[in-house]
Amino acid sequence: MTLNNDNEGFIGILMLDTAFPRIVGDAGNIESYNAPARVKVVSGVGSIDVVRDGKLPTDVIKHFCSAAQDLEREGARIIVSTCGFLITAQDEIAQSVNVPVMVSSLSLFGGIKITLGTSSKVGILTASKRSLGKAALNAAGILDSDAVIMGLENYDIFRNIFLCDKHLQPNRFDPNALENAVVEQSLRLVESAPDVGALIFECGNLPPYADAVRQSTGRPVFSIIDAANFLWSGTRLR
Repeated sequence: MTLNNDNEGFIGILMLDTAFPRIVGDAGNIESYNAPARVKVVSGVGSIDVVRDGKLPTDVIKHFCSAAQDLEREGARIIVSTCGFLITAQDEIAQSVNVPVMVSSLSLFGGIKITLGTSSKVGILTASKRSLGKAALNAAGILDSDAVIMGLENYDIFRNIFLCDKHLQPNRFDPNALENAVVEQSLRLVESAPDVGALIFECGNLPPYADAVRQSTGRPVFSIIDAANFLWSGTRLR
């Protein structure tokens, strides 16, 4: 458990059980947020257990609900997560506690789409396009016609860090090389669909590269970090 707390509560972060470094900007690094934050690792549940098409198993959802309840008891004012694929468990986790919960940046989609107007689409950069299926999109209220989706699963540098078993995950990686891959795929996304007016990072490992993507694509970029900071601004004590 990682702690950065004050007397006004904190942002609670449900984190997958992983071994790779959580650099600043990553949803699992408490320094990524504009408020005190605390991480709760959901033991035994890794990326390959959650990055999947379809509803999560009931026992896995119960583990996340239990971890959310622990964070609430410890003083969390809001709860987010490090993996956007948890969108299919959003309702169960939110109902298990009495504080605002947003486990996936995909929940931002509707609001962002409205700001762009009917002629624009929203791009989604995800850990795995193959895995981001109907269950996740339906849970977030996303219509296929409104979204352009690209994944990073075919990049060795991404897959070999984030999309493998915990015992295979590295204890260090080159952020510059990873940034290059994220920027490259983001550019492909907007070049394939010039009517994309904004991008959402589904994956909680991507926010460190948001500024580089904004600069290269000329589009606004949103992530779970933005969602957390927004929710915190509405719940913290003044």
